[in-house]
Amino acid sequence: MEIWIIITKMILLVYIAIQCAQVNVIHISWVVLAFLVYFCANITLYLFKSHTVKKVLHVLSIGILTVAYLIVNPLFYLLLPLTIIELAASFIDKKLAVLLLSLLPVLYMKAWLQPIYGLAACLSFMIFSITSIYGEKLVKNEAQKDEMRKQLQKLTKHIHENSEYIRQSEYTFKLEERNRISQEIHDKIGHSMTGALFQMEAAKRLVETDQHKATELLQNAINISKEGIENIRLTLKNMKPPTEQVGIHRLKLLVDDFNAKQTIKTVLTHEGNLDIIAPIHWKIIHENVTEALTNAMKYSYATQVSVNLKILNKMIRVEVKDNGAGTEMIKKGLGIIGMEERTAAVNGKIIVDSTNGFSVTTLLPLGT
Repeated sequence: MEIWIIITKMILLVYIAIQCAQVNVIHISWVVLAFLVYFCANITLYLFKSHTVKKVLHVLSIGILTVAYLIVNPLFYLLLPLTIIELAASFIDKKLAVLLLSLLPVLYMKAWLQPIYGLAACLSFMIFSITSIYGEKLVKNEAQKDEMRKQLQKLTKHIHENSEYIRQSEYTFKLEERNRISQEIHDKIGHSMTGALFQMEAAKRLVETDQHKATELLQNAINISKEGIENIRLTLKNMKPPTEQVGIHRLKLLVDDFNAKQTIKTVLTHEGNLDIIAPIHWKIIHENVTEALTNAMKYSYATQVSVNLKILNKMIRVEVKDNGAGTEMIKKGLGIIGMEERTAAVNGKIIVDSTNGFSVTTLLPLGT
């Protein structure tokens, strides 16, 4: 804002200098002195941030211009309106009052100078008002940017804290799970194996003196070992999550990750018995959905994508459909070709449709 006010003052100074040169002012040294004093006072004005100092320098400038008007040249009064406006704006909020105050000196000056002074006052007021409005908007925008930066820093900090909490939670859960498995193996299997070992050690000592007892002890050890092996099998079976839980969980993670990284809203729905989906089917479903979502992100210009998994009587149907622009002619790139090859490996089929948005449907026969 200040730069435009300085430019305005320089233009007025140049105008006054040209007018003084044209009329061949006798005391040119006084004109130069008035120029220098006014210039120094106004340059100093913009070097200080204190409002009190600024007001004092504005009053000094008014005094300099009044002396220059009376002694050197009346045209120096053309610089007076902008100085009055700057001073008045610091303690008067109403702009009309500031304009009237800058026009007040016109009542006490020479008649031939009044029109020029009025024009200079109006132009100075317009320039000051425009620069003030622009300056206020600039300050407001900077304040908003600072606030947004602070909010962004807070959000980033919260994200990092949440990410760290998630990592710590995952690590804690893993430790707890390892501790649970260790305790379960110790309680159910460790005692059985120790008992079997004692039975075999005793049988070893009796094998020469009492073969019947040794045989009995060995049989006990065999029974205990069988029971321990069965416990191991049951423990591992109970710990291993069902295939359908792993498959649908991976699919949900894929959709959630896509939602977090992209602006496209993605919705996953499923219906039917997930237990009958084989691991190879889950692998193909996951890879095909990944490829379809990637294509939707790159080419569809969509705002929403739906992923629907449906178990039918004799097949699995997975549709990835977006609400994008679609295309008149479908060109099969490496992505779709790869999906077709993966699906064909289990006698499945890929259907691509672009009549309403773009959709890729994977059909997988059950029992393959």
